[in-house]
Amino acid sequence: MLEVRRSFGERAEVKGRAFKVQDREQFDQLVLPHLRAAFNLARWLLRSREDAEDVTQEALLRAFRFFSGFRGSDARAWLLQIVRNTCYTWMEKKGSMGSNVEFDESLHLSPMPGPEAQAVSGSERERLTRALELLSPRSREVLVLRELEGYSYKEIATITAMPIGTVMSTLARARERLQELLAPPARKEAARDV
Repeated sequence: MLEVRRSFGERAEVKGRAFKVQDREQFDQLVLPHLRAAFNLARWLLRSREDAEDVTQEALLRAFRFFSGFRGSDARAWLLQIVRNTCYTWMEKKGSMGSNVEFDESLHLSPMPGPEAQAVSGSERERLTRALELLSPRSREVLVLRELEGYSYKEIATITAMPIGTVMSTLARARERLQELLAPPARKEAARDV
């Protein structure tokens, strides 16, 4: 993924900048094992495999560029924070930050497919994916980090730069909204009648 040219001695060059080969080896050991988690976070935030690949590559280049300044003990959280920031920068450039607002049913009401269409549409995984994509990027981000990547509230707070209480409330709202989206149509109508 990173194109590295070795030069004389123990230095390497990436995009015209020289780095110690030792840095590259440490980067490979500490950061690259978390490449899948980085891609997964980008994929869920951006809702596009191609964009996620581009952003993950850009985030890895940024991480490598600033690796000499890494002083923490958790390379995974450090990398995911870079991926998150790169995703939000990407969304701002692409103009897709409008979907960053929390879900408001009166503003975002979209027709749900009928039972026949749901039966034909496929598996539970597809339903879950579609439901997750209807969440705001912030809700999706916190939910993916907690439920799919297994991070603690404290780790999510570090990655997202949110207070832990905000992480907890965002996660609670995201879970509640996801339940609403995944509820069978009969349960949704019964809930409206109450």
